[in-house]
Amino acid sequence: MFWTNALIVVLLSLFVIDAVLMCLVILMQRSKQEGLGAAFGGGLTESVWGAQTSNVLVKGTVWMALIFFILSISLARLYTYRATQMEKVSAVQEALMKTSNTAAPTAPPANALTTPVAPTTAPLTPPAMTTSTNAPAATAPSVPAPAAPTTPAQPAAK
Repeated sequence: MFWTNALIVVLLSLFVIDAVLMCLVILMQRSKQEGLGAAFGGGLTESVWGAQTSNVLVKGTVWMALIFFILSISLARLYTYRATQMEKVSAVQEALMKTSNTAAPTAPPANALTTPVAPTTAPLTPPAMTTSTNAPAATAPSVPAPAAPTTPAQPAAK
């Protein structure tokens, strides 16, 4: 497990360095409109790498991209390998699991807090409303009240 973790750290640091260098090389390339490559000085790159500067940068980009993909696939495999190694159960853990599985399970004590209580639902009915002494009291419907507020009942016409 130690070697796997050490290799992951080394490859991950190489991966970050390669990504940064690849970004710089891509930014140094000349575009058709002279983009950021002109900011580094068109004559400077030609004097350092010669007249075929764009070919050198393109080849560098290809090699760095190839290294980037190889490192990313290698890191993915190593992380998967490390995860499978962590999931394996040791002999001591197996023995502990056997003893805990063979022991008789104890039932939890029955009390009022662990027993479920069924809720009772009763329809909500408003009290009878009267508007005058001559009008009969309005009766409420036997269905539950809607969630939205309702308007009060209109008085009976005389």
